[in-house]
Amino acid sequence: MSAAGASRVALPGWALPGLGAGLVALGFVLDWRLGAILAIWLGAWALNAVLAGRARGAGARFLVPVIFGFTLLGLWEATVRLYEVSPIILPAPSSIAATFAANTETLWADFRQTILKGALSGYLIGCAAAFLTAVAIDRSPFLQRGLLPVGNFIAALPIVGTAPILVMWFGFGWQSKAAVVVAMVFFPMLVNSVQGLKASEAMQRDLMHTYAASYWQSLVKLRLPTALPFVFNGLKICTTLALIGAIVAEFFGSPVVGMGFRIKIEVGRLAMDMVWASIAVAAMSGTAFYGLVALIERRLTFWHPSQRGI
Repeated sequence: MSAAGASRVALPGWALPGLGAGLVALGFVLDWRLGAILAIWLGAWALNAVLAGRARGAGARFLVPVIFGFTLLGLWEATVRLYEVSPIILPAPSSIAATFAANTETLWADFRQTILKGALSGYLIGCAAAFLTAVAIDRSPFLQRGLLPVGNFIAALPIVGTAPILVMWFGFGWQSKAAVVVAMVFFPMLVNSVQGLKASEAMQRDLMHTYAASYWQSLVKLRLPTALPFVFNGLKICTTLALIGAIVAEFFGSPVVGMGFRIKIEVGRLAMDMVWASIAVAAMSGTAFYGLVALIERRLTFWHPSQRGI
């Protein structure tokens, strides 16, 4: 039977006991490959639904996203293999893993250049400068009225416009990438820090004033602890911004090393498996960086309702 004839086959009502079974049956009628992919997806979905609904421990919370992630990889692999997708359009995860294993030295050098030098240094400088500026803004009403609008204007500048300028100013080394990261993370961190310093209640501030506490005593003993959840919120947002800024900046000028440089060069060579390997390194780095900041937040703000599950 032709594909057009198969698409016109009518399924009896008893063959559709549920939406999932109906999708699988329809997939097999139209294309057995689609049916296989739908079966994998629905099976993993059902398993995850059971685990998420019945298990409450930390192991289950870890297992559910792991199963979901491996399901996506399995569907990706099955789709590419069954439909014989060209590796130029979309390489299979197994091909990406093989390329990753064969180019670990190159990927490690790119990781050091982009993440450890450009992104991390810019992240630390930008977040520290933003926090200190937030303290100064909190201390000075003039800065609060004058600096925040200017910071908002700078944050609205597109990175594709500022990155080449900063590369011309600071050179093609990691310093220019750090400068781009500083420009990207400064304002989000500044806004969250300023908001956090205002989070303490008026009664709490009046009590500190009643105890004759100085501004710095009130800042250290009351306002900074209250501001910590806001500060960590800004730090977590900036983890992804730092990574994006460093990689994008390398598209506009870089030595012969770096994740952005690698992606740009390998796209020109149509070596998409290497491009996806670099993307995998960036994704794992960003996830680990975010997780580290979240872990530190959990240790330092254990008293906050968001960490106690209230």
